Amino acid sequence: MSSHFIDRHERGERALLVCAAFGYDKTVYQDEFTELATSANVEVLSVMSAWRQTPHAKYMLGSGKVEEIAQQVEELEADVVLIDAHLSPAQERNIEKMVKCRVIDRSGLILDIFAQRARSFEGKLQVELAQLRHISARLVKGWTHLERQKGGIGLRGPGETQLETDRRLLAIRIKQLSARLDKVDRQRELSRRARSQNEVPTVSLVGYTNAGKSTLFNQLSDAGVHAADQLFATLDPTLRRIELSGNCPIVLADTVGFIRDLPHELISAFRATLQESAEADLLLHVIDVSDADKQNKMDNVNTVLEKIKADGIPQICVYNKCDAVDMEPRIQRNELGHVTGVYVSALNRQGFDLLEQAVREFVQNQYIEGHVTLSAMQQKLRATLHQNASILDETFDEQGNTLLFLRISKVIAEKYQLDLKPFVVQKHQAGEYKVQA
Repeated sequence: MSSHFIDRHERGERALLVCAAFGYDKTVYQDEFTELATSANVEVLSVMSAWRQTPHAKYMLGSGKVEEIAQQVEELEADVVLIDAHLSPAQERNIEKMVKCRVIDRSGLILDIFAQRARSFEGKLQVELAQLRHISARLVKGWTHLERQKGGIGLRGPGETQLETDRRLLAIRIKQLSARLDKVDRQRELSRRARSQNEVPTVSLVGYTNAGKSTLFNQLSDAGVHAADQLFATLDPTLRRIELSGNCPIVLADTVGFIRDLPHELISAFRATLQESAEADLLLHVIDVSDADKQNKMDNVNTVLEKIKADGIPQICVYNKCDAVDMEPRIQRNELGHVTGVYVSALNRQGFDLLEQAVREFVQNQYIEGHVTLSAMQQKLRATLHQNASILDETFDEQGNTLLFLRISKVIAEKYQLDLKPFVVQKHQAGEYKVQA
């Protein structure tokens, strides 16, 4: 689609990879970026590294490095240059002019992988919206030579008309996609509210891409979700209601994997999907314990959780693939005795009894019961509690105050600073709940 809008070099599958680092951190993620390129079905010809103290305004990498890339492109007969950095539209165009082949930055590569993997209607909508937002910025910058054709009669060329038409068509399509995804978002919100009212807690699997989330999900739920040893094997969220031992039902959600520097366009477009994690009662942070770079990946996942406002949700670390490092399955607790981590092997179903025990412990301890008195001025809070808690009974006194008897998660109770008073429930024939002295 982008080649229609901007006069770009032809697409190709033979790639030269450039891994860039800036500032004091000289770490380049060659293995991860190579895996990303391979996931996009690209033939990797060679991998180069580049480091600068500060990004170059015109080329991001510096003119000397770009000349070196151009030489490599010519020698290797590469079709495309993939750069592990977020380039501005102008920088992308400037490098293309120098290297004389197509240039794609990190965001463009991840978007391409998502476009190949999207299967559901919702997933395809989300990817298309992210791609169009990415393209729209490049459309504006890519036609700057035509934007100068403003003036009197005889200077209004067809190029300017084409640019305006393309901008308008993009804007219309983006608006249509946003409206459809808003509708999907509302439908998901209704489902989440129904689960909340049914008192079934949602447990969401999160983690770095390829950490083993889908394998773990399949072993727990028998859902048959596609699981593969590749980045972004799962794009579409899958939810299954499962029954843990001890009569403990939960809704388990498998979501898209996170990655370092996840493009902003994707976070925005996949908001409905990521919302499953943001609205969950518990996050199971799946970590590949055999990965030497696991701490950095854990930090990156927590950064994305912060962006989607899910950093305040209780989290249990699931250290997966413990069999690969000869570790025995076990539960890890803090000084208060609360579960902080579980070591498992999703592939071999080792440690699943411990994982179920940890989740069951959390679920049984996360709800509290009590009653709260709300004044006539707190009707907004009353409506919020009706949405987010299980209301056991509701009465009103002569002053117009509301007395709510409810079961609510501790997280929400703390969020709204509820001063819950304990009560003993006595069920009468009329079905009323009262406070016993």
